[in-house]
Amino acid sequence: MGIAQLVDRAWEGLPRPVKDGAKSAWAGYARLTSASRLLPDYIIIGTQRAGTTSLYKYLVKHPAIAHALTKELRFFDLHYERGFGWYRSRFPSVRHRERLRRAKDLSMIVGESSPDYLFHPFAPGRIARALPDVKLVVLLRNPVDRAYSHYWHQAARGFEPLGFEEAIEREPERLAGELERMLQDELYVSYERHHHSYLSRGVYVDQLLTWFDLFPREQFLILRSEDLFVDPPAVYRQVLEFLGAPPWELREYETFNAFSSGSMNPATRAWLVEHFRPHNARLADLLGHNLGWDA
Repeated sequence: MGIAQLVDRAWEGLPRPVKDGAKSAWAGYARLTSASRLLPDYIIIGTQRAGTTSLYKYLVKHPAIAHALTKELRFFDLHYERGFGWYRSRFPSVRHRERLRRAKDLSMIVGESSPDYLFHPFAPGRIARALPDVKLVVLLRNPVDRAYSHYWHQAARGFEPLGFEEAIEREPERLAGELERMLQDELYVSYERHHHSYLSRGVYVDQLLTWFDLFPREQFLILRSEDLFVDPPAVYRQVLEFLGAPPWELREYETFNAFSSGSMNPATRAWLVEHFRPHNARLADLLGHNLGWDA
């Protein structure tokens, strides 16, 4: 067992009050030193239920890639009122980068993953103002499968009492007025948009158009989740090249945060395929290639 595993095991064995105290002390120290901390070189901005957790876990196993304090900081959508100093305090210090350079002759790459950013109305502008040069990684999954996975994830966590068909039928009613309320009050957190946006999140073209208006295309790496699921080493290599990280192979590519949802009703699937077909066609025009989701 390696040192990291021993540390993890020791941490898990600590009483909750001790853990909470340690986290509080670390948070205070991090805030005091936020000015000397790094900013992210990349952000995985989406989409939800598309393999972002697995990709992030793979990336931070690379010796040159350092992770934020937690996987989903959600600063640019949920915690923006905490201020940029709070956000910066979540990342490694400049001294950490220098130690890595001296010890292993590696240039540290820092990033975070908050897959709600892609869908959030304010996240693109906030990130563009704060981090105009950041690299943006986007995982897009067949919106039919993404919607079904999203539904079962919410149902399992107690956020969805309806059946799948009723939930997607009632989505327009549930989300009615939510975006407008968010636009009127930047601190408003929409429960409905976060938990019940099964169809809306799958209209990727409209979300990407907003981001493309604010960032050059060369700052994006847009990937199909299906490719990550089938051949994770190939996608991993592609992302490392995009980030400018040295080549690296993992011993295994474990799947994280997967969720067994059973089979979808064929009639429902057929309806969803047709629902998303025009949106996928527009997405293909925007990206210059078809993502192969019309089935």
